[in-house]
Amino acid sequence: MTENPVQNPAQGAVQSPAQNQRDQRTAAAGAPAQGAVEEETPPAAFQVEGLNMWYGKKQALFDITTSIPSKTITAIIGPSGCGKSTFLRCLNRMHELVPHSRTEGTVRLFGQDLYARNTDASIVRRRVGMVFQKSNPFPTMSIGENVVVGLRLNGVRNRALLNERMEQALRMAALWDEVKNDLNRPGMSLSGGQQQRLCIARAIAVEPEVLLMDEPASALDPIATMKIEELTQQLKANYTIVIVTHNMQQASRVSDKTMFFYMGKLIEYGETKRLFFQPSEKKTEDYITGRFG
Repeated sequence: MTENPVQNPAQGAVQSPAQNQRDQRTAAAGAPAQGAVEEETPPAAFQVEGLNMWYGKKQALFDITTSIPSKTITAIIGPSGCGKSTFLRCLNRMHELVPHSRTEGTVRLFGQDLYARNTDASIVRRRVGMVFQKSNPFPTMSIGENVVVGLRLNGVRNRALLNERMEQALRMAALWDEVKNDLNRPGMSLSGGQQQRLCIARAIAVEPEVLLMDEPASALDPIATMKIEELTQQLKANYTIVIVTHNMQQASRVSDKTMFFYMGKLIEYGETKRLFFQPSEKKTEDYITGRFG
């Protein structure tokens, strides 16, 4: 992976091209950048070191080393088949559900090695929730049952607590006012956008630390997409969000930081505005400007 000035995601946001150059020179001298707004850098949620991943004999990820700050939205962009979703699934070990898959390297969540021998994958997936491209409410369950199913599987039986967490999750997913009088209706009776927000409510009901989203709005109409995007902005106050998207306009709208993947490699990573308007790598520029992809 080619090094560039924004490879470390803990660096501050770039305010302008001229200031970017001043900040880099001043940072190299070890002093605060003149005119820069000093902000507290959020701690890293994920620290990834030397991550390689294979499906059978085919290698899908190559030596990924990076970190993802907490309580921010990080978008992952790149052409189809470049490793975006695979990387996302490595963050909560979902890839292990695919036969003959294996990884090398380290993934730490707030300092804990998620691949340590004594780490239970089911616990990892509770800490790192997942929302998939296609909304997938459980068809035999009501709206309310869909939200609390994870809590029930984790052994929660207190009805008052289940109802409290259900309402809280639906409110956080901006769905409560639309379904509060119909909680016993099947989850599948909702519209596509509502079903996706129901899946988000289900994911956050178990109170994860991170929310992964794999193209959550790709099958939705523009109005439903807007609601999902607005929801991510509200949720990042409480969650670290990593979102895979083919829609570069969406990435530029919703994310604080953006990763560009190409052929299983992390080519560039930095503040979203800088990466889109001043990419450091020619491959990034070529992809963003539509020369390939």
